[in-house]
Amino acid sequence: MRDGQPALVSRQKTSLVLVRPASRQLQRNGRPVFVVAINNLSRQPVDFRVAQVEAVQHAAGSDFEMKVVTYEMLVQEERNRQVAAAVLTGLAAGANAMSASQAGHGTYTTPGGRTGTFYSPTAAAIAQNNAAIQNEAMISATIETGQRNMAMLEQAVIKDNTLMPSEWYGGQLHLAPPTDQAGAAKTYTIVITVGTERHVVEVSQAPAGA
Repeated sequence: MRDGQPALVSRQKTSLVLVRPASRQLQRNGRPVFVVAINNLSRQPVDFRVAQVEAVQHAAGSDFEMKVVTYEMLVQEERNRQVAAAVLTGLAAGANAMSASQAGHGTYTTPGGRTGTFYSPTAAAIAQNNAAIQNEAMISATIETGQRNMAMLEQAVIKDNTLMPSEWYGGQLHLAPPTDQAGAAKTYTIVITVGTERHVVEVSQAPAGA
C-alpha cells in the first residue's frame, strides 16, 4: 500500500485482507475506488469472487447498498467510450478531408478590376496530403488511447481469482457513486469474502476539498 494511505487490515485464520481508498478524497458524484490486497494464509487454494463483495454506505442514520462496478462493466463502458470517440474522430476526419478537397481553388482581381477564379493542383495536393497525415494521426491516437485504457483496466481492476497457498492478489475495487452526495465524509462497510471467510472493513473517505 503506497501513497501514504493507511491500509485497514482484516486477518482471519486462513486469509488476510488489506483495504485502503485509492484516493484520500472522493470527488463529487464520483465512484469510490479502493485498493484491495488479499493473502492466502492457508495450505490450500482459496477462491475470491467479485460477486461476493458487499458494500454499504452509512449516511444520515441510514444504510445504502452500493453496487460493485465489475471489470466487465468497466470494459463495456470503455468500449462505448471508444465507439463515441471513433464517431467523433470520423466526423473530424471527414471535415478535414472535405476542407482539403476545396484547397487550390481561389479568386483573383486584376488591376483593371476583372475578377476570376483559378485552381492550383500543387496547392490542392499539398493540402490533401496534409489532411491525410492529420487524419491518420487522429485515428492512430484514438486507437492507441483505447488500447492503453483497456490495458490499464486489465492490470488494475480486481477480478475473480483463485489464490494459491501464500499467494498475494489484489487490485482496484470500484463502487457505484454514493447515494448521499452531501459534502461530508463518507463511511462505508465493505465485506470481502475469501474462501469461506468474511472480512468486514469499515472505511471513511473525506469529500473533495477537505
